[in-house]
Amino acid sequence: MKDFTFKALAITNEMDLNKIAIHCGIPKKYTWEQPLILKGDILTSILQKDIDDLQQVLVFSFGSVVFINHSTMDEITDFLKFLQTFEPDIALQHVDRYTDDYSLHIEEIDSMELTDEYVVVAKYEFFYPELISTVLAKSVAFEKIEEQLGNIHDSLEMMIDRLEKGKLRVSNKELARTTAKIVRHEYNTLAYIMILDKPDLTWTNSTASQFYDGMMDFFELNDRYKILKSKTEILYHIVEGFSNISHSIRGLFVEWIVVILIVIEVVLTLLQIIGWIPSH
Repeated sequence: MKDFTFKALAITNEMDLNKIAIHCGIPKKYTWEQPLILKGDILTSILQKDIDDLQQVLVFSFGSVVFINHSTMDEITDFLKFLQTFEPDIALQHVDRYTDDYSLHIEEIDSMELTDEYVVVAKYEFFYPELISTVLAKSVAFEKIEEQLGNIHDSLEMMIDRLEKGKLRVSNKELARTTAKIVRHEYNTLAYIMILDKPDLTWTNSTASQFYDGMMDFFELNDRYKILKSKTEILYHIVEGFSNISHSIRGLFVEWIVVILIVIEVVLTLLQIIGWIPSH
């Protein structure tokens, strides 16, 4: 059987698969964990050209797209322009920023061989394209999120530098903006990609389950998930520390204002007593 090539791209944070499915005349209602698989006549209609039977495009709700057996960038670009009509925030000039290329080879071997660039199996199974695509889609989405986490770290480092220089005040707006970035990062990572959830077909097919687990382990998705979760918790602790410092400073400022007002009141009273200020 012909080898399969895969190209995965992380192009946005999330996509509404049901809007795309309705446009394509697909009656199925998609949940967040199911990819939208486009092939045959539907894909021919989108790309306006003849499509090979083995060519597919898998669109994932968490913003990744995987092209199977698409050898030209023109086809990929045309499809992304189609997606852009549903998700205008897709920036076509940056679509190759988070990407991965992979391939599936069918050869007479004794056991499966996994590498960074390809997987070799002895016999083709129907679930290989979808499971490989799912792992690649999650991997490139993680790459995107890992960079976003780095940006959050950079902004916090700037706040720490200011703290070291004695500039202790942090505005509520700045704290809220940083906290929002962390919450969005956590939502994209932990709640939306659902890295630990397995595709439905792995629950009914033990061979598919073993293959998927092997791919997940090789791409270290579970380990990357744990690291991101740990880093996210550290970010929350840092922001909480800034918040406590900021609130303490504001509380101290209010206390000093109260003390100053009391002192002023005492001084005015003494001046009235000694007659320097006429009493009312």
